[in-house]
Amino acid sequence: MGDIAKEAGAAKPKLYRHFADKADLYNAIVDRVREVLWERMLGGVDLTNDTLSELIHRGVAEYVAEITSHPNVFRFILHSHFSQQARESERALETARQTARTAAELLSAMLSPGSVDVMGIELVNYSIFGAVASATDWWLGANVGASSPMELDRFVDYLTESISALAVAHSRFNGIAIDLTQPLSAAFTETAQD
Repeated sequence: MGDIAKEAGAAKPKLYRHFADKADLYNAIVDRVREVLWERMLGGVDLTNDTLSELIHRGVAEYVAEITSHPNVFRFILHSHFSQQARESERALETARQTARTAAELLSAMLSPGSVDVMGIELVNYSIFGAVASATDWWLGANVGASSPMELDRFVDYLTESISALAVAHSRFNGIAIDLTQPLSAAFTETAQD
């Protein structure tokens, strides 16, 4: 907190008026970054007509653009997240659970009632988050001055493919086929399970 106050040009007591501790500051930063990312990702897509593949690719491209704009913020978020105690990361986990439930409700509305495994959707969301967070940490690198190990466009393609593969594999496991070439409303169909 002392380093943050110094960098902000503010006295440490002023910082504590707004944030109780590092965890509170971390949560505020995560909330703000999440808001900015959603605005960026949803601002450039057409949820009615864009294919699922286009939606994923554009979302990833906006995410990576935000990373390149604020790499140190993402380093802070990632390293704090990976090192936080369970108590400190509870709010982030609850946000992820709510997102998972919202995704399950959206998918459930497109398919037969009760055909969507909510816990499975939570698992795939956590898997995607973990894969993206780990890949972002690798791409940013531990050395702040080092250049990225992969070109930006190639990194976007890798993340897009990883997210798509996790979603397709999970859906297939749960009797749902995903056609990435279709718009969101037509991309999911139920299949017979063995």
